[in-house]
Amino acid sequence: MRVEVPESAGEAGVDDDAQHLASLGYSYDRQFKREMTFWGNVSLGFTYLSPVVAIYSLFALSLSVAGPPMFWSLVIVGVGQLLVATVFGEVVAAYPVAGGVYPWSRRLWGRKWGWMSGWVYLVALLTTIASVAYGAGPFLSTLIGVESTVDATVISGLVVIALATILNLGGTKVLNAVAMIGLLAELGGALVVGTWLLVTARHHDLSVLFNAFGAGEGNNYFVAFAAAGLIGIFQYYGFEACGDVAEEVPNPGRTIPKAMRMTIYIGGFAAMFVCLSLILAVPDFTAVISGADADPVGNILVSAFGPVGFKAVLAVVLVSFLSCVLSLQAATSRLAYSMARDGILPASTLLSTFSESRRVPPYALLLAGLVPALIVIGSKISSDALTVIISFAAMGMYMGFQMVVLASLRARLLGWKPNGAFQLGAWGIPVNIAALIWGVLGMVNMAWPRTPEDGWFANYVVLISAVTVVAIGLAYMAWKKPHLKGDAPAADAVPGTESTPALASATRRSL
Repeated sequence: MRVEVPESAGEAGVDDDAQHLASLGYSYDRQFKREMTFWGNVSLGFTYLSPVVAIYSLFALSLSVAGPPMFWSLVIVGVGQLLVATVFGEVVAAYPVAGGVYPWSRRLWGRKWGWMSGWVYLVALLTTIASVAYGAGPFLSTLIGVESTVDATVISGLVVIALATILNLGGTKVLNAVAMIGLLAELGGALVVGTWLLVTARHHDLSVLFNAFGAGEGNNYFVAFAAAGLIGIFQYYGFEACGDVAEEVPNPGRTIPKAMRMTIYIGGFAAMFVCLSLILAVPDFTAVISGADADPVGNILVSAFGPVGFKAVLAVVLVSFLSCVLSLQAATSRLAYSMARDGILPASTLLSTFSESRRVPPYALLLAGLVPALIVIGSKISSDALTVIISFAAMGMYMGFQMVVLASLRARLLGWKPNGAFQLGAWGIPVNIAALIWGVLGMVNMAWPRTPEDGWFANYVVLISAVTVVAIGLAYMAWKKPHLKGDAPAADAVPGTESTPALASATRRSL
């Protein structure tokens, strides 16, 4: 049932954050501990965003497609995602509820929109955990000196997932500490590696950032630059994780919007600094563009740091992968718990179980470990299936983002007046529209077919995976009507449109 705030709440010792949560329809009991500090919240978003993971994973591909100017995609995407983060900041200030995208969409638009956004985002998070854990395999194999086989990659991925799950089960304080360690290790490593490369291994000056060195010849260079820009698109998500743990942060209406922006500032700086240092350290751009140098990052690091130093860098990279999976799992578990708490997921009773000792949802955390582990193991059966599943990861993230952005714009136009501690005021609608346009362009870029010689399936796999996930969500929604379950408030942002429990019950009886 919906919870009303008792007039004596303040007298009973209930803090303002708990009162605000109760006013949004959630009880004082079974609460998370508000043990995540501002910098812990920033660290969660930063390690989820993980500039080292994105840059080291996609540097060679982006450089080969568009040459050194691919660096500017990090700037462009950073600005675009800052618009989205600003919109999210205003929404989370009004609705600081665990789960992020799902409860925001539910409150701004309604039950159906909330269910679909939660479903899409949950699948995206689960597949992203699998893709990051799987991507750690080659780095771990190189570090310990074994051949990077499929078996080694699968085992490495499972080890990373298991470690992250165990740490997450330790509770918010452990998550806060490990996320901060991850931030310090990753940011410190980025600064040390970048500075060392600029001082000892630089082969070029900044003018190369405006020279494609023949990349994209024979085609419109904008097309090549857009393809290379995927490095930025894959880089700048993670800031929303700051809002996924809204019930674990003191004064979330002020803290989380600031933490989201800080995540982009620090993450963007680290990504651009590492990317720039690597670009200037590449000895021969034509070799990378032609494919003769297929591993420019590895070759640069070995040359600059030597075998021992290279292993140290790999160790920092693996810490980045682990902390990234840790943050992704935390966000996934809070989303699953939030949906299950509202009764709209299969096995909601189990997934909404709350550990009173650890103050975390243990079965939601196990879901965030088991499903990605099964996806990683599935690569042994079919690498093509793994490609299809993982192809949805980034697209699903952007879809989840834009469902919130669109719902926010619709609510504004219908009369929603944000009432949180962070407000955009007169800039609300212009920023909202700009964020929506940016997000749609980003999704088009991800889904755009670029290699006709590889056949239709390879060219449209991202679009196919997105349509498949949405179709399954719609089919389940039509079959089981999960959006009508539970009595959590919905569509209450716009005056006079709240979907009340009584209305939901009446609707169910009429079906």
